[in-house]
Amino acid sequence: MLRTVRIMNASIRGKPIKLALKIPFYYFLVILLSVAFSYVVFNQISTNSAQNKINEASLQTLTSIQTNVEFMVGNVNNYSKMIFSDENLQNLLRQGNVYANLQTQSKVSLYLYNLMQAVPIIDSVYIFDNSGNLFSVGTEQSPTFTRANVQDAQWYSEAVAEQGKYILKLNGSGAFSEHADQNFVSFIRLIRDLDDTSPLGVLVINIKGEAFVKAYSELPNQNALAFAIMDEHNQMIAANATEEVPFALFEQALASEDQNRKPTLLQTTAGFFPLKSGSQSYTASVLSGGSYSWKFVSITPHNAIRTVNKSLVLLALALLIINGAVFFVTSFMISRSIIQPIHRLLRSMTKAKSGSFQKVPATRNSYEFQQLFIGYNNMIEQIDQLLKRIIEEQNTIRKAELNTLQAQIKPHFLYNTLDSITSLALSGLNDQVCDLLEALGGYYRASVSKGRDIITVGEEVEMVRNYLKIQKARYRDIFEVEYDVDESCCPYSIPKLVLQPLVENSLYHGIRSKGTKGTIRIRAHRSGGMLTISVADDGLGMAEEEIARIIASERNGQVQSFGLWGTLERLRIFYDDRSHFKIDSEPGKGTAITLFIPVGEEA
Repeated sequence: MLRTVRIMNASIRGKPIKLALKIPFYYFLVILLSVAFSYVVFNQISTNSAQNKINEASLQTLTSIQTNVEFMVGNVNNYSKMIFSDENLQNLLRQGNVYANLQTQSKVSLYLYNLMQAVPIIDSVYIFDNSGNLFSVGTEQSPTFTRANVQDAQWYSEAVAEQGKYILKLNGSGAFSEHADQNFVSFIRLIRDLDDTSPLGVLVINIKGEAFVKAYSELPNQNALAFAIMDEHNQMIAANATEEVPFALFEQALASEDQNRKPTLLQTTAGFFPLKSGSQSYTASVLSGGSYSWKFVSITPHNAIRTVNKSLVLLALALLIINGAVFFVTSFMISRSIIQPIHRLLRSMTKAKSGSFQKVPATRNSYEFQQLFIGYNNMIEQIDQLLKRIIEEQNTIRKAELNTLQAQIKPHFLYNTLDSITSLALSGLNDQVCDLLEALGGYYRASVSKGRDIITVGEEVEMVRNYLKIQKARYRDIFEVEYDVDESCCPYSIPKLVLQPLVENSLYHGIRSKGTKGTIRIRAHRSGGMLTISVADDGLGMAEEEIARIIASERNGQVQSFGLWGTLERLRIFYDDRSHFKIDSEPGKGTAITLFIPVGEEA
């Protein structure tokens, strides 16, 4: 602890801290933060895991309840088919009046009564003929149909539109009187003639609310779960509330003014959403869908999740603290094995400041330190070689710059051009004198280019045009020039005086040496990500051995007339080996030099 205080005091005063103290101190901080962070993360992960397990269990329970309800409704559907398939009922409804034949009505009543005795979930059965007459069988507490005519019921149009498919309505959607202290569900469908499928009337089977309680009463641990069954209008059909989740909480989940949660409940097919009541938080699970769009909702309090999660989190925290203590003790042992080799290396580096480069014997107790000392010793050996290579590269750059300077000045070219201008002036050819002076000025203006080393392709081509215009005045019938320059290439930047030395070589060493009239072709276009510039002639040409000899001689400073190596070397240095070139030449057929320069990259 005292060591930690000393480290903190040294940090405050801005003094450097020894590694022997810093490593254990940072180990302590890292372990402390790691334990705290791991506890928070693990607690969150564990909570989420417990939440997911409870959610999955709730969803499985809701799925079981939904299955039981669908099975029960399916049975009622089968009973309804048995009812409207009864021959006596069919004959009675075909007459258009359920009271037309009392004897047949009596048989139907007996049949329905026996069915209700066998199926206790059915509270009452109502049969309406096409004339609106009502015939019913039920218990003494059965609800009473309160409408003057069956067509006045809210569900009548829907039942007719379904053409024989059943619909479910809680408490008959108000068409029946309220039942004593419990809900009931009205199973409604159209009765159709078995012979010609024409509508004969409407069948209503009221299912007892307690039947839906049985859908979950036989589930394991059902008393510990709080869930509810609701119809498509979010009206409560049945609910199983607990002490922690009162019945009112389901009403809160369905409250119309709760705009944040109700849309989730209405739209979700199967999922979860948070619920809060006072200081208590809950998670509501919802399962909806099916043929009648009912919803099955379960609500779980968060304290149940924390109870499941608490013991596991405390165990994880205890393990983290024990591991942290072990790591902190071992940090001192680790620091000693690291610091001693570093001290040896530091002593050697201190001597290196004064120019004494001494190798450090490689340690064998650690592979990493062994490789570090080997690398350090190799570095010392390579320093001298690196210095020599740097000097050589500097000489190369200076030589390339010298070649560029020589290509810029060329006094004999200026003298020869001035002689040509003098001859033209003495001959009275003033227009040609003006053109030649303008070309000469444009050439040297572009060559100087305000001290810039980088110019555009358009400026370089224009300088070559002026150069060849001057040479054309001197050598009238020796050469012709063809330009094939893509205008889109003109804005790109390149090093200055790249084309002019190549054009000069084509004129002097290619065409003039051949002794016959020739053509110089200058092309520039873009291909992929490279700018392609070529200078070709149909002059004397060279063999591959001669090209290699010229480049080697220029590199060694033995030949100064071509300037080919200097131009190519400048491009290599300017673009850091990203540019390249190609020389195609054949004796007697000419030479083509193609430069490939990265597009959009300035030197």
